[in-house]
Amino acid sequence: MGPIRVVLADDHGLLRKGVRSVLSQDPEISIVGEASDGSEAVRLVEELSPDVVVMDVAMPGLNGIDAAAQMTRRTKQLGIIMLTMYPDEEYLIRAVTAGVRGYLLKDSAEPDLIRAVKAVATGRTFFGAAIANTLIEDYVARLQRSDLRDSYDLLTERERQVLQLLAEGKSNKDVAAILSLGLSTVESHRLNLMKKLGLHNTAELVLYAVRKKILRV
Repeated sequence: MGPIRVVLADDHGLLRKGVRSVLSQDPEISIVGEASDGSEAVRLVEELSPDVVVMDVAMPGLNGIDAAAQMTRRTKQLGIIMLTMYPDEEYLIRAVTAGVRGYLLKDSAEPDLIRAVKAVATGRTFFGAAIANTLIEDYVARLQRSDLRDSYDLLTERERQVLQLLAEGKSNKDVAAILSLGLSTVESHRLNLMKKLGLHNTAELVLYAVRKKILRV
């Protein structure tokens, strides 16, 4: 198996240079292209078929989230990492919904970059510790304001297994194979756990898993 092929996309050349410098330290990673805007990044993904894209949110022409949505419509296996200055949940939900698997803050990304690339290249998700901590703090504050309890304890052991695998990016079919269950059984577990946790889509499920530290960060 060859090196992980990576495309970088950011409108600041200095930042791309810094990311290239960090990733080039690992012989298992190869930078195959660079883009300065979202449209160019989409074009490079079509031309070069990389394994991973490391991309900014705010870019001219086509922003990173809309670019990610276009990329994942064409290539479901592509691992996309959003490298951004925005820690708030709105951007994170939009990014995950668009198919992003990794989310790192620029000011704290360096220690996590290589691990993030290797994680999303194998279909896993990766959220930087700073992002996870922000989500956890917001979640706890919301529970306290609403005088609510976390409903994680309501899940059965099997539902917790299904939750973790789905949050890691596995499909219902993948989960069925891993747990030796029927597809309809997995779908039933998924519906049940989503209802118990008050979740409505995959993006919310992933964010919940980050808050609960079910996903490793």
